[in-house]
Amino acid sequence: MDNQRNLLLAVVLCGLLLVGWEAAVNYLYPQPAVEAQAEQVAAAGIDEGAAPTVRRTREGGLTDAGDIAEEARDLETELVSAERVKIAAPEVTGSINPVGARIDDITLTTHRQMVDKDSGPVRIFSPAKTPAQHFAQFGWIGEGVSLPGADTVWQASGGPLAPDTPVTLRYDNGEGQLFTIKLSIDNHYMITAEQTVANTADGPIVVRPYSFINRTSKTASASTWNVHSGPIGNFGDAVQFGPDYEDLAEDASEGETEGRAHWLGFTDIYWLSALIPQEGSDAETDFRSLGGELFRADLIYQPITVGAGKQVTRSTQLFAGAKETAILDQYESAGVDKFGKAIDWGYFEIIAWPIWWLLTHLFAIVGNFGVAIIGLTILIRLLLFPIAQKQFASMAAMKAIQPKMKAIQERYKDDKQKQQQEIMALYKKENVNPLAGCLPILIQIPIFFALYKTLILAIEMRHQPFALWLKDLSAPDPATILNLFGYLPFDVPSFLAIGPLAILLGVTMWLTFKMNPTAMDPIQQQIFNIMPWMLMFVMAPFAAGLLLYWVTNNVLTLAQQTYLYSKHPQLRAAAEKDKADKAAASARDAKSKS
Repeated sequence: MDNQRNLLLAVVLCGLLLVGWEAAVNYLYPQPAVEAQAEQVAAAGIDEGAAPTVRRTREGGLTDAGDIAEEARDLETELVSAERVKIAAPEVTGSINPVGARIDDITLTTHRQMVDKDSGPVRIFSPAKTPAQHFAQFGWIGEGVSLPGADTVWQASGGPLAPDTPVTLRYDNGEGQLFTIKLSIDNHYMITAEQTVANTADGPIVVRPYSFINRTSKTASASTWNVHSGPIGNFGDAVQFGPDYEDLAEDASEGETEGRAHWLGFTDIYWLSALIPQEGSDAETDFRSLGGELFRADLIYQPITVGAGKQVTRSTQLFAGAKETAILDQYESAGVDKFGKAIDWGYFEIIAWPIWWLLTHLFAIVGNFGVAIIGLTILIRLLLFPIAQKQFASMAAMKAIQPKMKAIQERYKDDKQKQQQEIMALYKKENVNPLAGCLPILIQIPIFFALYKTLILAIEMRHQPFALWLKDLSAPDPATILNLFGYLPFDVPSFLAIGPLAILLGVTMWLTFKMNPTAMDPIQQQIFNIMPWMLMFVMAPFAAGLLLYWVTNNVLTLAQQTYLYSKHPQLRAAAEKDKADKAAASARDAKSKS
């Protein structure tokens, strides 16, 4: 009766897990299907006013149909000005707005918006007052001197902005001060702004160069328990992930920074905009909410006295691009402190970074990220094989001494302390380590979480196909079994939207449990019979690359167990005997009850 009650409780708990998983996934991993929405809005007949607001997606970007349409219209009018200075770098295109000295038009030529190859490049910056507003501005503040402002029209020379072609913006206030901003760009995503004020007046002036990044949170990627979206910076000796946009909007003190700022800005899961002050400077920094879903990261240098006939320059770098690990590490090596940690690898960074390195190098060799994941899984299993072999040997030794252990337990059943001492002596005499079987599992846990972190953060995985229907390994399996992959005219509830990879995960895990040599009582056996199918539903919304790793790992585990059983036939015989004994005991119990 107790066993039946426990089994029923286990089934009920598993059912609650399945039903409640949809809400948990939507909260932690919000991934509404909005990629096609941008194309639909462009079509005629969409009622923008009726378009509902969609929650932030994992990658970020506008999700409201009305905002998407308005953004497209605004860009058509805002970016046609002949005064704009073009940006034509290898990985960055766009333009500079001479009004206000704003860099407010940046797209990334090496990253496309959606899986479709003709979907167009990812846009990072958009002009002020557009729905996707995101830009950087440079200027000065001070007193007793006429300064350029947000509406100042700067005179531009040079360009288009490219690695070998800088652009200079000039403004003469007519009172003896000439302000210039010289912009240069490298081969990737870094723009350098040299702000110079030349004073030809009779007396000194005091000014403070500044720069800021202004953006809307409408385009922010979803901030989850393991992936931060929002303000970020390196202050003092550590990278600070936070606060979230909502926290900053509710409490202005959340945006106060402590310690010397090495860089600050805003991060999404794949994109980053950041200001890097001049080395050795003591700039003031903070984050602030401007209301209406607008936020700003400020960098203001200390007051500078510019004497008559003198000029002073402050140099600030602006990063606006993709969080590519190799590129961020290059900038860190060039002097941007802890810039590589803009990617939050988490507690398992010591494992995650080598996994990323190996995965990207395998991809460079095989040319397919799915094959690279399979290759990575094989290498990990080969690395852990000696440990697994010791695990099976330990299990075999444990099986061999089971009769002796039972004899000790029977002999000292009334003296638990003596019983434990004798068992430990037996372990020592037979050279058996009862904990050896746990080691492979303990080692696999950090590897799994590190790989999980790598697959969800590495932009190198974004929009990478594997084969057949798997066009993006960083996204969930798009196939849905229950409506025959879309051929049946109904939408499957998300917690039932399982694809082929999830089913393979359940089947292969069930098979590995069936081959498990460890003896289990009937309740454990029932739970282990149910668990693979529950995990099939639980893991279905995760990135397809992670499921591919787990399925491959299960297949390799089956092959490994088959091989090791052949090396330890006594273990298989003992396992089969245990199963037979339990089956016979269950039959006797059923017969006695009848």
